[in-house]
Amino acid sequence: MMFVSNLESIKLRLASTEEILDWSYGEVTKPETINYRTQRPEKDGLFCEAIFGPTKDYECYCGKYKKVRYRGVVCDKCGVEVTKASVRRERMGHIKLASPVSHIWFLKGVPTRIGIVLDISLQKVEEVIYFISYIIIDVNEEAKQEILEEIEDEYKTRVKAAKNEVKRIEKNEKKQEKLLKEKLDELKDAFKKAKDELASLTLFKVLSENEYHRLALKYGEVFEAGTGAETVKDLFEKMDLDQEIKVIEEDLKVKKSVSDQKSMLRRLKLLKSLRKSGVRPEWMFLDVLPVLPPDLRPMVQLDGGRYASSDLNDLYRRVINRNNRLKYLLEINAPDVIVRNEKRMLQEAVDALIDNKMRKGTTTQASTGGRRLLKSLADMLSGKQGRFRQNLLGKRVDYSGRSVIVVGPKLKLSECGIPKKMALELFKPFVIKKLLEKELAYNVKTASRLIEDEGDEVWASLEEVVKEKLVLLNRAPTLHRLGIQAFYPILIEGEAIQLHPLVCTAFNADFDGDQMAIHLPLSKNAQEESKQRMLSSKNLLKPATGDPIAIPTKDMVLGCYWLTKVIKKGKGEGKIFKDRKEALLAYNLGIIDIRAKIKIDKEGKLIETSAGRIIFNETLPEDFPYQNEIMNSKNIKKVIGKLIEDYNDGIVEILDNIKKLGFEWCTRSGITWGMVDLVTPKEKPGLIKEAEKKIKEVEGYYEEGLLSKDEKKTQVIEIWKNVKTEIEKLVPKYISEGPVYDIVDSGSRGSWSQPVQMAGMKGLVANPAGEIIELAIKDSYKEGLSVLGYFSSTHGARKGTADTALRTSMSGYLTRRLVDVAHDVI
Repeated sequence: MMFVSNLESIKLRLASTEEILDWSYGEVTKPETINYRTQRPEKDGLFCEAIFGPTKDYECYCGKYKKVRYRGVVCDKCGVEVTKASVRRERMGHIKLASPVSHIWFLKGVPTRIGIVLDISLQKVEEVIYFISYIIIDVNEEAKQEILEEIEDEYKTRVKAAKNEVKRIEKNEKKQEKLLKEKLDELKDAFKKAKDELASLTLFKVLSENEYHRLALKYGEVFEAGTGAETVKDLFEKMDLDQEIKVIEEDLKVKKSVSDQKSMLRRLKLLKSLRKSGVRPEWMFLDVLPVLPPDLRPMVQLDGGRYASSDLNDLYRRVINRNNRLKYLLEINAPDVIVRNEKRMLQEAVDALIDNKMRKGTTTQASTGGRRLLKSLADMLSGKQGRFRQNLLGKRVDYSGRSVIVVGPKLKLSECGIPKKMALELFKPFVIKKLLEKELAYNVKTASRLIEDEGDEVWASLEEVVKEKLVLLNRAPTLHRLGIQAFYPILIEGEAIQLHPLVCTAFNADFDGDQMAIHLPLSKNAQEESKQRMLSSKNLLKPATGDPIAIPTKDMVLGCYWLTKVIKKGKGEGKIFKDRKEALLAYNLGIIDIRAKIKIDKEGKLIETSAGRIIFNETLPEDFPYQNEIMNSKNIKKVIGKLIEDYNDGIVEILDNIKKLGFEWCTRSGITWGMVDLVTPKEKPGLIKEAEKKIKEVEGYYEEGLLSKDEKKTQVIEIWKNVKTEIEKLVPKYISEGPVYDIVDSGSRGSWSQPVQMAGMKGLVANPAGEIIELAIKDSYKEGLSVLGYFSSTHGARKGTADTALRTSMSGYLTRRLVDVAHDVI
């Protein structure tokens, strides 16, 4: 038996007909799969038990031999070997083709291997293989020389005859010369054409059908030509690789053009590689087609009695049907046209089986309706869902789960909420151990049954098991180290995983349907490593830059901003307090507004602050400098950076307190906004009128020829840019108070460009080529876009979406290649 550990290396190479027959356990001659009455495989069909092995362990097809004692016996009645049913995953069959066909990878792959061996282009090789053109397979040099001599003799005879004829017709010497020259030129051209035509008849030259028929009539005995894969295969069989290599090496010594040398070197490299690996070029053609084991292309019965079948069965069925029809046509000596067409169809059927996507224009589609492409053998191997990446390189992990994520605002930074049912499945072995320890069950079987019943004692045991254990959460794509972090699980009701809001930035997660995977580190060492290195509370800095990454965002920032913003003429403005406690007492008694400007004594000095700022500072350590400024995202980031630097131990609690404070005051602030909050500047119509006036002037200059088209476009764009800049300055002034200003100024969401587009004007947009369209969109979203403006803006929106998809796939592929290359290093 072959074990993976015994293998030193694996080499992929072409298989000869003998090797394919050696793999095979029998010939598949019928396209049938399963008998609709008996529900058993058809004999000699694609699921035949005599070829591929029994469908039931140690039982032949007819039932004569049953049980393991008859292992290895071949039934004399049905021909099935009594063995395990698992051999149906290993045993291959074969189809004996009535005519050889080419392997599509070596024909249409870039560069075309068959084309390189023949030294002709892909297009010409395809024409020969698909019976459109002919290829010269033999040239009789003696006959060629004889015909050349005959042509020369005929030319001399005709020249003599022409001279005599001219003398007879024309007596005037000058006219005689002119007429003779015309006649001789005509003969010379005809002679040259015939000579060149004959010289062009060389080995491997491709002729169109018309050329072939014309030249065959003239020089039938000089050359022999054929068409189809059979012809090219015969050529390859006769080819002596050593001789071909010798000829190319001799030719390379003679000076040739760079392109000729390049093609010769490419051909030489391929021929030497074939010789070195012991592969014959004719193996690129198939006389015998291997048939995949049936359990790798299964047919499954559905509830309604219908069958779901692998696409490969359809593709094999087409090959067998066409092959059987071709055999019949050859037996009855059908006309050449019909036989050739059937051979071409067989070639196309085999192409579709091997690689359906490689066939340009003529892909084979499913017969079940729709326009779905059938999955060929190559599709089963290639791509993300293929055998290599999905099964061989892909890893499936035990003790893992997956669910949608929701926000857990009450969680601590190092915690995550895990649904009880998910946790029970993840921690099952530990729960079983706990149940056995408590003597609630006496063996694994009864403990498993208790778990299935989900009794109170099971949930109690689960609570005990989960304590002090860590789980890993991962969100794909894992683009940096913080894509996987460790958390202490908190058991919750429901089906979704709860995630702490501060770790969302590191995971690049949001709560619009994102999913996350959960893994359980099993050993003590794994748990310890998770605690020391992967715990979310120990991964507060971004690995790339060292900046804080677990920082409040969105609602949390907005809450802190609103709380620490000082307003004019607030209740109790100007009041002076002895210390923070007195100020907070006054706020609690309703004497002052939380955002009113007040003064408090700070180390013998009076400082202007607000009750809100005092409340914010209560979340910070006592010895931390008093933060007497508005807490927008920038300032919060600065504060947290300083806290991480100086107060490493208590930082997690501080972060949780800031989060809690932010959410609370965002809720209590009641911040919201509507259309009324977006005020369009009064100056806008005047600015646009002035711009249009300037543009008219520019267009006038252009029409007079004072400006080129490009200069006109540049000036128009510049005018609109200036208008947009003016409006950008005006919009914040008009909405300097109110929720929109607070949301943007706090840095919790958006930027000023968005209110400018909503209340001011959309401005200039670019087309898909990246060029700025000179027709600016004058309207704002509040006013509503014109038809022209709407269509101009769709350009950018569509391009943005397409670019995002393309960029993501390209960067993902680059990452994959880098990881594959660095496998040995890691």
